Amino acid sequence: MAQRDTGTEQLIKDTAKKIFFCEGKLHATTQDIADAAGVNRTLLNYYFRSRDILFEQVATEAREDMSTELNSVFAAVLPLKEKIRTLIDVFMDQAMKFPYREVFVVTELNRTDKSVPEEKKNRIRQFILEIEAEMNSGKIKKMDPRHFLMNLFSLMAYPLITNCLNKSLYGVNDEEYIQLMKDRKQLIFDIVYQ
Repeated sequence: MAQRDTGTEQLIKDTAKKIFFCEGKLHATTQDIADAAGVNRTLLNYYFRSRDILFEQVATEAREDMSTELNSVFAAVLPLKEKIRTLIDVFMDQAMKFPYREVFVVTELNRTDKSVPEEKKNRIRQFILEIEAEMNSGKIKKMDPRHFLMNLFSLMAYPLITNCLNKSLYGVNDEEYIQLMKDRKQLIFDIVYQ
């Protein structure tokens, strides 16, 4: 039996991830991906059989990568202020690297009607308790902690999800926009901890 070349397989997955989540071309064809990877479509189909199988593998890896990064932040034994600063850095860095991943995750949750795994819900419940304690000590403005989290993630995700619109609207290039997003990390932190 022939052995698979894991280097080629990984090249195809990395190229697909770039096309789907960096360039936002969620409907790219196997030919688009093969061309960008510098392989023929037959070879791509040898490894993945179909675009949907490739897309699902890449999407699963992308979700797992983001979950791993965020879980390490939620589980960290740090004061909440530092945990939130780290969360902003990790989330924004990941979102700048893969700006269309969040669009994909939300679209997939809506399309498949999947619910968030109980383990993740438990992590968020624990984080909410930490947020409530910080609110009760007067370090952050009192509100429903769910609003706090929705505000925090909205401040981080929305400008990255709408990057094409924003670049056009404000007349900035990719480098200028990345710098805006890097500056935004501190701005978000200052808004949360005013």
